[in-house]
Amino acid sequence: MSLIHTCILVLILYIGMLVVVGLWASRRMRTAEDFMIGGRTIGPWVTALSFIAVYYSSVLIIGGGAFGYKFGMGTLWIGAINVLVGSTLCWIVLGRRVRMYSERMGVSTISGFFAKRYNSPEAGIFSAAIMFLFLIIYNVSVVKGMANSFEVLMGMPYWGGVLISGIVIIFYVVLGGYFAVVWTGFIQAWVMIFSLLLLTIRTIQAVGGLSTGVQRLAEMNPGYVHTPGVWGWAGLVSFSLVVSLGVWGMPQLLIRFYSIKDTKTFRLGTVIVTVGAAVALIPYLNGALARLLIDPVLEGRDVDLAIPKLAGLVLSPWGAAILLAGVVAAGMSTFAGILIIVSSSLVRDIYRNGLGKQLDAKREINANRIVSAAVGIISLAIALRPPALILVLTGFSWAVIASTNLWPLLFGIYWKRASRIAAFASMVAGALTALVWTWAGNPFGIHGFISGSAVSLVVIVLLSLRKWTPPEGHLEKIWGEG
Repeated sequence: MSLIHTCILVLILYIGMLVVVGLWASRRMRTAEDFMIGGRTIGPWVTALSFIAVYYSSVLIIGGGAFGYKFGMGTLWIGAINVLVGSTLCWIVLGRRVRMYSERMGVSTISGFFAKRYNSPEAGIFSAAIMFLFLIIYNVSVVKGMANSFEVLMGMPYWGGVLISGIVIIFYVVLGGYFAVVWTGFIQAWVMIFSLLLLTIRTIQAVGGLSTGVQRLAEMNPGYVHTPGVWGWAGLVSFSLVVSLGVWGMPQLLIRFYSIKDTKTFRLGTVIVTVGAAVALIPYLNGALARLLIDPVLEGRDVDLAIPKLAGLVLSPWGAAILLAGVVAAGMSTFAGILIIVSSSLVRDIYRNGLGKQLDAKREINANRIVSAAVGIISLAIALRPPALILVLTGFSWAVIASTNLWPLLFGIYWKRASRIAAFASMVAGALTALVWTWAGNPFGIHGFISGSAVSLVVIVLLSLRKWTPPEGHLEKIWGEG
């Protein structure tokens, strides 16, 4: 069976399974909270593995491979820091408290957390607006990763890959809400992990073994095997932080902590997410070794094709089809998670709470479905003519979102004194700094997230030192003291 026919068969089976999950999930949905956070009933295995699928996605598989191809083995540090900071420490530091405080406040969205914790509707609306704008940009990078794989492995036009992947995701998100998102994410994590391991084994064999591959890269350019290598410390460290510490402010990941069924399951969940997250190193390794196998050398935007081209070289048709399914699986989980976040923020935090519009459960679910579909279509339209490298798009959107959310969230669950004006000012200052810094071309090689989050941190600390008076009993209720 040819590669194209094998890929088509595997994708039909895979997409059919996702549709079945969407139909099953739709029958479990009764309330708006079911649509947004699965009614807080999700277990540790599903939560942890869907966290991995959403975190790493096609951005890691395709974009991480591109960076490995471009900069060499030094990029493995990005994956290592993803595991330690972006996964393990994130679950330890944020998980239990976010779950506990969000339930006490009765909030179902990240923006709702800010509005309720700081008694600040403006903070909730600003956060929701930032997420709406920049998660769409992030979604573009996710769709681009999936479409690039369709393009190389199946010979399909880029636009065809965009439409096929996007339409399927929009269908099952609109149908099944968060239940569909989290359960498809659980399945997609296994597909992604298996496909990456398969590609790695075959790539190492193709270059004559890992030690031989490293030696050949060193002969080509010592910078491809040393740290920081051809990238330099500023770029490597700052990008590692934005895609690791920046995760702590990313709503599509934080919402997993809202939905897990209780705080007792976090210990097991942390172990699962740490072990599973180790796959983060693999795309960078494969990308670096791909330089030894792909001819002619890829340049410019074509660097994003490194992993799809590598798969076509070292895998059998069935193996390539499984990798394509893994890339699509990873991308779908992230795209779907973002649709839920954006729709719930717009409907719950801006339309209902911000504008004071009344919605019963059925109307709110329908509104979420309509907004999810609209946001998905907008993302697909932009993805048809995408700019830049995938990880560049990701880094830009993550910089602004994380600079907005990170410190108000962290101080909001650990420091009672963090105040209303401090949180809002921190959000605005962080977002503007990240935007301006990125627009200026990341001076000194420092990523916009570093500058944005640094300014946000200074603002929230200094302004919180001023006395503020929250409503009586407000903080005591959140901290479980009243």
